[in-house]
Amino acid sequence: MPDHDLISRISEDDRDRSQSINAELNAFLAGQVKHRQLMLWRVGALVAFFGAVVVSMAGHNGSVSTASAHRSHIVRLSITGIVQNDVAQTVRALKQARESSDVTGLLLVVDSPGGGVTGGERLHEAVKRFAAVKPVAVSMGDMGASAAYMLSVPAQHIVALPSTLTGSIGVIFQRPDVSAGLARLGVGIDAITSGVMKDQTDPASALTPEGRQMLQGLVNDLFGQFVSMVADGRHLSEDKVRSLADGRAYTGRQAIALGLVDELGDEDAARLWLRKELKIGNASYPVLPLVPEHSRHWYEWPGKKAILQGLLGGTFSSMIDREGLDGAVAILQL
Repeated sequence: MPDHDLISRISEDDRDRSQSINAELNAFLAGQVKHRQLMLWRVGALVAFFGAVVVSMAGHNGSVSTASAHRSHIVRLSITGIVQNDVAQTVRALKQARESSDVTGLLLVVDSPGGGVTGGERLHEAVKRFAAVKPVAVSMGDMGASAAYMLSVPAQHIVALPSTLTGSIGVIFQRPDVSAGLARLGVGIDAITSGVMKDQTDPASALTPEGRQMLQGLVNDLFGQFVSMVADGRHLSEDKVRSLADGRAYTGRQAIALGLVDELGDEDAARLWLRKELKIGNASYPVLPLVPEHSRHWYEWPGKKAILQGLLGGTFSSMIDREGLDGAVAILQL
């Protein structure tokens, strides 16, 4: 009998263990099925998304509201996200709008923490040339800081929300140094250079005091250019701008008291200023996009990037935003 009881207990233990293993296996398989379904859904959504892009591009037929485009109108340019250094398309569009007799003004809508100094400078110059012949109003959203503030200052009128973060006048050059880590791994790198400063931007080389001084000189010169742009655009002395330009951001309410913006309000306030400047009154007057949607990079289209971010996560968005941002940047880092 005792042997029989022992055998029964062993059988019950085996059965329980078998059931537990089966339960875990079923849970694993169910998880794999759900994972596969999610992947299929994402692939399907991407296919549908790119299909919609193709259809949308075909539907535009290379033109925006032809009837409206050939009557007097204001152009609207939206600057959102990180300011890239490759802004040739926008600069070209601003030049064409400046030279067009049908375009009477520019509404610049900015919601950006800044970005590349080169991109900000090129857009600044393009907006400045436009503002020399036609009125420009800026409407700032959540942020209009650093390079985004740089490109805004040539406008005759800047509108910001009380909570807008703006200013952040300054330049940063980040130079990683992995030489100490490589040395700990026993990896040595010899740089054969044509001059003692040639390897001072190379993260595999140790930064020397002379190299730091050289890089600081670059940052100081770029900063001086930034200060001059703000002083010229906002009609302030360079000493006044430098006193505000330690890199800090200001709210819209603080900025108006400092002379960095002209009015507290939203995009409607900027539009109203343009209408008054152009003496439009209450007449119907079109506001058309400077760069038609069909001419934008596909990931810049309104809503498209948000869809991709939802499908693929924030990494995709971050990769697109920061692609090509090498060297010095003017950006508000939160």
